[in-house]
Amino acid sequence: MNTITRLMSGAALALVMTAPVYAQDAEAPAGDAVVGEEAAPGTQSGEATDQANDPAAEGMDDDDDDDEEETAEIEGVYEAGAMHEYGFSGLLSRENRTDLAPLTLASGQPVSGGEYIIKSGGYYRINIVADGSQELALSGGDFFRAIWINEIVIGDTEVRPMGIHSLEFDAEGTAVLSFVAVLPGRYTLSVPGSSGDTMQAVFNIQ
Repeated sequence: MNTITRLMSGAALALVMTAPVYAQDAEAPAGDAVVGEEAAPGTQSGEATDQANDPAAEGMDDDDDDDEEETAEIEGVYEAGAMHEYGFSGLLSRENRTDLAPLTLASGQPVSGGEYIIKSGGYYRINIVADGSQELALSGGDFFRAIWINEIVIGDTEVRPMGIHSLEFDAEGTAVLSFVAVLPGRYTLSVPGSSGDTMQAVFNIQ
């Protein structure tokens, strides 16, 4: 009986002593790296390495760099959106200019044949023609303040005034006025001292 007990105790002791050896030789569970060994791809220890080599992760880093570059380009720049495309030469190019029917300064003749309806922001050119039959002028401070004058051409002379109130002709001649309509409203250019409707030109800026 004592012999059997001793044999069983010895077998149990042998099992206890060999258990750590089997535990060390057993394969590590997936997802965990063995201490002292290089982690395989896809394990917890190898996750940082895999993300660094992952093309998708690199794409995310590139997107962040692009966002930083766009932010740097936008800083210090104020770009206003335009309602119209005026071309390479801008608003004052010939393609954007509209010629209006001329105004006439002549004794006993109407100044214009009708009302002018123009658009705010539009570029226009109009001839003011005097036949020399009488010394006449066109006056209209409100109209000239509602437009931006590009130039007034008289013969071979080009004038770019900051502002005008009237144009007077002592003799026969033509003045060419080019301007940009700005302030909407109804304005008149009239012969000073006259009261008839035929002695004025009406400009309706819309």
